Amino acid sequence: MADTTLLLTFNMGSSTLKIGLFQCDVHGACRIGKGLVDFGRRPLTFHLSEGPASFDIQLYAEGGEDLRDVVAEVFEALAAHFDMSAVHFAGHRVVHGGDRFAGPVILDETTIGELDKLVALAPLHQPQALRVIRAVKHLRPALKQTASFDTAFHATQSDLVRRFALPRALHDRGIKRYGFHGLSYKFIIGELRSRAPEIAAGKVIVAHLGNGASLCALDNGESRDCSMGFSTLDGVPMATRCGTLDPGALLYLLGTSGRTLRNLEEMLYYRSGLLGISGISGDTRDLLKDTRGEAREAIDLFTLRIAGEIGRMTATLGGLDGLIFTAGIGEHQPEIRAAVCDRLRWLGVDRDLDKNIANGPIISTFSSKIRTFVIPTDEEQIIGDEALSLLTSK
Repeated sequence: MADTTLLLTFNMGSSTLKIGLFQCDVHGACRIGKGLVDFGRRPLTFHLSEGPASFDIQLYAEGGEDLRDVVAEVFEALAAHFDMSAVHFAGHRVVHGGDRFAGPVILDETTIGELDKLVALAPLHQPQALRVIRAVKHLRPALKQTASFDTAFHATQSDLVRRFALPRALHDRGIKRYGFHGLSYKFIIGELRSRAPEIAAGKVIVAHLGNGASLCALDNGESRDCSMGFSTLDGVPMATRCGTLDPGALLYLLGTSGRTLRNLEEMLYYRSGLLGISGISGDTRDLLKDTRGEAREAIDLFTLRIAGEIGRMTATLGGLDGLIFTAGIGEHQPEIRAAVCDRLRWLGVDRDLDKNIANGPIISTFSSKIRTFVIPTDEEQIIGDEALSLLTSK
């Protein structure tokens, strides 16, 4: 493979598009640039980093249903700094692979059609990823594209863990726990193997805490449980998503308040979570600075539920050797980590005050029974590695 071969990665979240640019050779994919488009802010801006240098480039696209204009402007911005004629591959993060995809795939009309069928399982993320895939296909039809799946990492979970207490026929139709944030967990366990292989070989829980949040229980590096189940609404409260909710509450709302299904979906995804609890913000940075009781209550419920999930997952694993915090909140907010760790003293978690304030990399004391880490995640690296491995093997 020529040294000039470049690979693009696209990580489409619920409100942001992260882009990675990698140089590929026989040794793998090495990042040389990265970018971010935040769809929550107007006008749209493409923040591009190239080594230590960074640039903010205003976009004129609106970023509506069709993302071709956004992707076209991103390509133009990248072309001012990189040789875009050397880009031969593009890898995408796709949230839901269902039972159909247990690993990365090359995207063609057949596989894209299969992804379309899974939109109902991930209505917040799947349509956005497909819009980016189709935009790239329209603009660069010769570009080979791949998909990497958040659900694939959790295929190692037992049928018992994945099953709901519903009629068996529904399980057979795909109503089961899938788990998400798998690309992040795959990266984290790889990092842990290089930093603390003895812990990585044991029982570990990773807390991916960001705008979307979940936890994963790993045994010898394999997923055994995840707080998110059938959808990305499940598990701990998030910025605007509700987390685990008694289904009786949904039946009540549908039956007595005159809410439509669409209205209920919008509330659960966009007006619940930390924003719903506080009535102030879904951003923990805002809530930590706010002195109002509602802000404090939102933070307290967030950390209570995280600690509760860690306790539950410890039962799944039958013990715990390591705890890892990652993603935006997990990596950068000592107050959140401290509140979670303090609720887990009974489990043997003992945090070091100064190390936690310094954001790690190890935040537990020497006497702590549970080694506790802060490890930055990198989903784009996994997308790049999987795309390169898949395409070069073909």
